[in-house]
Amino acid sequence: MSRRRATPVTPVNDPLASHPLTRYMNAHFEAMLVRGYSPDTVYARRIVMRRFIAWCAERHLDDPRAITKPMLERYQKSLFYYRKPNGEPLSLGSQMGCLAPLKTFFKWMARENHILYNPASELELPRQPKRLPRALLSVEDIEAILREAMPDTASGLRDRAMLELVYSTGLRRMEVTRLAIYDVDLSRRLVLVREGKGKKDRMVPLGERAAAWVIKYLAEARPALLVADNTSLFITDLGETILPENLASKVKRYMQRAGIHKVGAVHLFRHACATHMLDNGADVRYIQALLGHANLETTEIYTHVSIEKLQQIHAATHPAKLTRTARPASDDDEPHR
Repeated sequence: MSRRRATPVTPVNDPLASHPLTRYMNAHFEAMLVRGYSPDTVYARRIVMRRFIAWCAERHLDDPRAITKPMLERYQKSLFYYRKPNGEPLSLGSQMGCLAPLKTFFKWMARENHILYNPASELELPRQPKRLPRALLSVEDIEAILREAMPDTASGLRDRAMLELVYSTGLRRMEVTRLAIYDVDLSRRLVLVREGKGKKDRMVPLGERAAAWVIKYLAEARPALLVADNTSLFITDLGETILPENLASKVKRYMQRAGIHKVGAVHLFRHACATHMLDNGADVRYIQALLGHANLETTEIYTHVSIEKLQQIHAATHPAKLTRTARPASDDDEPHR
């Protein structure tokens, strides 16, 4: 379970507590929770909505009916020119994250007749560039990292089983830490991911090697770590459920021990799982099902990073090859004396 609260306690001296938009925001988030949105989604949107409300408060925009599309475009421009304390601008992804919830909010406001029309209906969001992952782990990198999780202790055996499962399944860190013992069918080598991204369940295969490590962990390590009843598959040295940030820090630590200093942690294993399977001939639609992507476009980025197979095919089929021909030796070829 997530430790975040969907409705965090409002600070006593919160300057936005009395702002009219805050009341509408709280009602909007309550409606989202009723419709099945996750508390984590509401928590994240509350942060960006409060940023917008603070912007409105600075300009004395207290009546939501007075907010127009040009005003929202000025807010969008302010995000573009904003600079963080280190002088860097907000990324296009961050700008999108601040603006997309506004479209949902004002759509709800209009549908509930709190405002006469939706001023954000035609607001154009920033175009998101399709960028390749910054770092990729090779098969050799993965094997080096796995070897650093020494299985001679209960915690080391747990970490090795956990890393093997992540690499085999491509699960997100939140999905790994939410796994319960009964979600893993070791006889059929299947893992049930409950309420993954978008609150969708999916079944994914577990590789033979990863399954063997999980079996060994359940038999030898988990009983030694267990303190009280806990159905989580992976538990800490104190017998508690491992949290996503704990998993990320463990992966990072093993990467550093292996001498691999790349940006990222668990998601690098997810990228590696997809890329290595594509290199070995897997169809992109199977990768989509494995990773739980709603859109094939999201998965297709891995077809761009899977360059090894493309290089082999290019070398074998492209007609413009460098041909070396042997020529008879001549006196000119002899070394000068």
